[in-house]
Amino acid sequence: MSSSTDSANSINYRFNSFAPRNFTLVLVICGVLLFVCVLASLAFGSRLVSWNELIDGLFHSNTDSYGANVVRKRVSRTVFSLFCGAALGVSGALMQAVTRNPIADPSILGVNTGASLFVVSGIAFFNISTANQFIWFALAGAAITAVFVFGIGSMGRGGATPLKLVLAGAATSAALSSLVTAIMLPRSYVMDQFRFWQVGSVGSGSWDSIITFLPFLIIGMLLGIFSASALNALALGDEMATVLGIKTSMLRLIAAVAAVLLCGATTALAGPIGFIGLLSAHAIRLMLGPDLRYIIPLSAISGAIILTISDVIGRLLGSPGELEVGVVTAFIGAPLLIILAMKLKVRSL
Repeated sequence: MSSSTDSANSINYRFNSFAPRNFTLVLVICGVLLFVCVLASLAFGSRLVSWNELIDGLFHSNTDSYGANVVRKRVSRTVFSLFCGAALGVSGALMQAVTRNPIADPSILGVNTGASLFVVSGIAFFNISTANQFIWFALAGAAITAVFVFGIGSMGRGGATPLKLVLAGAATSAALSSLVTAIMLPRSYVMDQFRFWQVGSVGSGSWDSIITFLPFLIIGMLLGIFSASALNALALGDEMATVLGIKTSMLRLIAAVAAVLLCGATTALAGPIGFIGLLSAHAIRLMLGPDLRYIIPLSAISGAIILTISDVIGRLLGSPGELEVGVVTAFIGAPLLIILAMKLKVRSL
């Protein structure tokens, strides 16, 4: 009993000693940045709208000017972008916690590619076309790939080390990408439908897709937030967590289900957008420390900020068209991944 009490005290000391005194400040800054990103998303695009048009589009439904209608069409895209960014941010934070891998991310571990394979297979062989069908196929692909990568990464001495998981994810992603290409090439109609989705974009966000996405977002977020405290204990090692009465296998399963729900649903509707989970979780960890009770909810806000501002940047760079947001996040995230891999030497969290 005394051993269990001492272990509990050590956990409390570790995380309370990192208790972020500047949490309120960070939260306020994130809130301000989120508000600015929302305004930018509504105002910037192939057509720049004025402040008056922005007000008319948001608050004066009887105004029928072109600018006001442009703003109204951008509202659903902005909301969709916020939700997708939040989902990917939390998914990345959960994957890093479950695998104890500081560079874990749905795109790095091959989960996005697994979802892509199942979606393209659904288009080619089952003629799927609705958002609801896309989600279920993507969830199945994401779940199977996550289990496969973790299983491969767990083989051999040392179990699922960060380096082995990244290598397993990279190899799996490469193999699945080849399968995606093999399915698409002989079927031009599949390629036409799939190629724009594959890049990753929030441009197709509509109220229908938001409503379809919302249940998966809510369930995944709740599971992630409620498992945060137990995941803090898991960060100290399986033995310590077991001493504290935590069922580590069940905890990993719950957190993994949450991550797959968030990642799979987002990938189904917006395509495989990479690096959001990596960027958002590390930004919050850098400011507030290792406590997942703060990292997980604030990763949702930072993920929403990063994806929304990336979408705005893509619209500005590609004007009068647009550069897909998946290209922008890859351009930003790839150098960060290299820096983190060099700095952290892919050590465990």
